[in-house]
Amino acid sequence: MAIEITVPTLGESVADATVARWIKTTGDAVAADEPVVELETDKVTLEVPAPAAGTLGEILAAEGATVEVGASLAMLNEGAAPAAPAPEAPAKPAPAKSAPASPAPATPAPVPAAPAAASAAAGMPLSPAVRRLVEENNLNPAAIRGTGVDGRLTKADVLAHMKGAPAASAPAAAPAQQMPRQQPRPEDAAREERVPMSKLRQVIASRLKAAQNTAAMLTTFNEVDMTALMALRSTYRQEFEAAYGTRLGFMGMFVLASIKALQEFPAVNAEIDGTDIIYKNYYNIGVAVGTPQGLVVPVVRDAGGLGLAEIETRIADFGDRARNGKITPDDMAGGSFTISNGGVYGSLMSTPILNPPQSGILGMHKIEKRPVVVDDAIVIRPMMYLALSYDHRIIDGREAVSFLARIKELVEDPRRIVLGV
Repeated sequence: MAIEITVPTLGESVADATVARWIKTTGDAVAADEPVVELETDKVTLEVPAPAAGTLGEILAAEGATVEVGASLAMLNEGAAPAAPAPEAPAKPAPAKSAPASPAPATPAPVPAAPAAASAAAGMPLSPAVRRLVEENNLNPAAIRGTGVDGRLTKADVLAHMKGAPAASAPAAAPAQQMPRQQPRPEDAAREERVPMSKLRQVIASRLKAAQNTAAMLTTFNEVDMTALMALRSTYRQEFEAAYGTRLGFMGMFVLASIKALQEFPAVNAEIDGTDIIYKNYYNIGVAVGTPQGLVVPVVRDAGGLGLAEIETRIADFGDRARNGKITPDDMAGGSFTISNGGVYGSLMSTPILNPPQSGILGMHKIEKRPVVVDDAIVIRPMMYLALSYDHRIIDGREAVSFLARIKELVEDPRRIVLGV
């Protein structure tokens, strides 16, 4: 019996994916739950397993094709014996789109022939509600400014356009703003290599530029004496690992310190939606993790109700799965505040960029011994620079500086975290 292999649910706000590579080819025998194809979304790379044991039949979506949730990828002949591979023929692309969407292409992309196919503002697919409005009113998406995530058109954008409202003030990262590339010398051109940006890298570029264009982003700095926290870790590391089966790092303590500070300065845990401020009475802390494909930010959900061991366990699990390409879109959805540790790569000081629509991101850096003055004496202490980038539209300078100073106070005396003072 032939079974259809389809695109699974990709997670919150993810409507399509690109076929990155076929792990199996036509005629290959596959076991149940064995990965057969690798998909790349604008957030992660994920593998689609075989729903049953059998032989992979016709491949319906070629590598590089963009496919929507539920689209057919291939057929699986359940229980059939391995057959000789069929001659490779051009695979039929899924009916969704014929080429990957490109949020930030190098050159301006032409407007699609079918107006309802994608948002001209960001090359993004339209939601069913927006598509229906556009088609029923014979509108051209190219004439409407999108204010949704990554420049997507929202229903409110279309309705405002129909009422003759002025275009949204939030600028989109328009490809036309990119400077044209200067042609290299012939001898240099022969030594260059041009490769397409992955969908993940395109979205990273688009979102980082959108964060700069939209938010009034500033950064404030402070430094923290890591002596007490390092002594605590050194004293209890072995017992902690024996009791909980996970290593005792610094990130868990910074997560707890951030939650305490967020409770005292709720604007840092809020976001702007139009003319409203949404205060979040929960603490979903994103932890930036570097992978060969790019930076991903899995989220420790409801971290305010977790202990140090639970937080460290989840962070360790995220790190392992990120390195092995097992992070899912759901793992990265719903963050309210982000922590990034550039210190693991040797960064002494940097300016982290916001992760929209969040209003704050904390940057940790390299621990370095430096001479500091303590009680009028010059001593050598392990010091770390901290950076808080924040959206000045919602967070005042006083709040940002006080927030970072509170984290410094908690980290320099970790007993405060335990006692909640």
